[in-house]
Amino acid sequence: MEISVVNLKKYYGEKQVLDIEELTIEKGKITGLIGPNGSGKSTLMNIISGIDLDFFGTIRYDGKPLDRSIYMNMTLVFQKPYLFRRRVYENIEYPLKVRGMDKGERIKKVENIIKRFEIEELREKKAHRLSGGESQKVSLARALIFEPKLLLLDEPTSNIDPESIKIMEREILRFNQETKGTVLIVTHNIEQSKRLCHNIIYLENGKVGYLE
Repeated sequence: MEISVVNLKKYYGEKQVLDIEELTIEKGKITGLIGPNGSGKSTLMNIISGIDLDFFGTIRYDGKPLDRSIYMNMTLVFQKPYLFRRRVYENIEYPLKVRGMDKGERIKKVENIIKRFEIEELREKKAHRLSGGESQKVSLARALIFEPKLLLLDEPTSNIDPESIKIMEREILRFNQETKGTVLIVTHNIEQSKRLCHNIIYLENGKVGYLE
């Protein structure tokens, strides 16, 4: 899914926090969004995801305005994940259930992604009792399982151990390579953005620049 941003302006009261004349998130690529605290990264992510509709300008998704079909083909993973107070297995399965996938196919897909994320021991645990790193892995697994056309990641690997980061980065790359899904990732880690991203956008004071 290609994302096109034109003449985007966002205000909190009288303070302008975003002023983006033109920005394109390339289809099928991993794009990093970096910049200092308060630069507008999470605000831009919330607007693209449809959480924040209070802005001026236009956002297009493969040339179309946001609608239900686009919502159903995108997902956002927050820095602090929200998981249902159910088993890990049920959390990961949820996107497939709401999309009406056959139970047998759901079982195969959930078991496969649990194995890939190396979280077999978490399968039956209550998700709200997981550690921060465990929650972030489960949240990413839940996001990837239905193969969205647009994957939005807001600091998905912050404050977790190096081994978990390695697993999550591997699965983000695998997702992009296997499905050609578009990925936009907010990160403070410039080394991570170099490892993962085809393009890097630098945001400062609500304005856009690009890094090679």
